[in-house]
Amino acid sequence: MSVQLNHTIVHARDNRESADFFADLLGLAVTQEWGPFIAVALGNDVTLDFATVPADHIAPQHYAFLVSEAEFDAAYEKITARGLDHWADPHGKRPGEINRNDGGKGVYFTDPSGHYMELLTVPYGGWPQR
Repeated sequence: MSVQLNHTIVHARDNRESADFFADLLGLAVTQEWGPFIAVALGNDVTLDFATVPADHIAPQHYAFLVSEAEFDAAYEKITARGLDHWADPHGKRPGEINRNDGGKGVYFTDPSGHYMELLTVPYGGWPQR
């Protein structure tokens, strides 16, 4: 078997709030609750397992998600409808915009616990030549 990412734990102020936020934004399912974790399944058999921890124990992380154009557009509509701060760049110098890198679309925003989320429709550097 090749090495595959199976899951990662995402620290949250409120695991239910963060799991629901993420699942709703991207049209995903909250799949299971196990111990202190609430899991959201991604399309490649990876789960984000949200765990409630004290706010002062949360170190903001960056999570980037490759999505289809339709998924991007649906999520971006929710981002703007909810009035979420978002940027076209990771440094926040282009607020309220999306980027168009490598022939796709991208956007950065924060989740309820302050993690830096990114949606992109084309991987950096473009799609590999086949």
